[in-house]
Amino acid sequence: MSESAAPAVDESPAKAGPTPGKGRPTPKRRDAENKRRGPTAPPPTTRAEARERKKALKKTMSKEDRKALNAERRQTRIDQREKMMDGDEKYLMARDKGPVRKMARDLVDSRRNFAGLFMPFAVFLIVAIMVPKLAVIANLVLLVFVVFMAIDSVFLGRMVNKRVRERYPDTQEKPFRLGWYAFTRAMQLRMMRAPKPQTKPGDKV
Repeated sequence: MSESAAPAVDESPAKAGPTPGKGRPTPKRRDAENKRRGPTAPPPTTRAEARERKKALKKTMSKEDRKALNAERRQTRIDQREKMMDGDEKYLMARDKGPVRKMARDLVDSRRNFAGLFMPFAVFLIVAIMVPKLAVIANLVLLVFVVFMAIDSVFLGRMVNKRVRERYPDTQEKPFRLGWYAFTRAMQLRMMRAPKPQTKPGDKV
């Protein structure tokens, strides 16, 4: 009589069961680093407090770290100024923000303004006044120049206000403030204007 066959044994490796989840998403590396550092301190409320924090931070940094931090801050300031000069709304000063102020700048930059000659003309007159024989003539020329500059500036202010209100009839800009803004920009040499001119003389705005 033959012996009964022994039951076969399954020697295949057992499958690993599902790994139980952690019940929360894996934290990002930055979040984990912030957690190790502890809670973030509230922003300083005074300049004195900001200076004290800056001094305390420097004490914990090495010389190389301070150099790297200063270089990074310097590059950040350079980048911000470049964006401001290019007219990036995010980096503009409060007085330059908004479509109304941008249009005023474009209108000023699109024409040749008499007021723009004031700075180089003033330097010439200062030199001329130092010569006794030319002092009287220089004063008369200065008076005539100021009169023409005033007339041109009044025309510029009215033109800017008229054009702006045609395009933005609901603007809350006061006529005098907008006209003064245009005048102060026109007084500057073109290469010194900030933000940089986006239009050339003769361009239509």
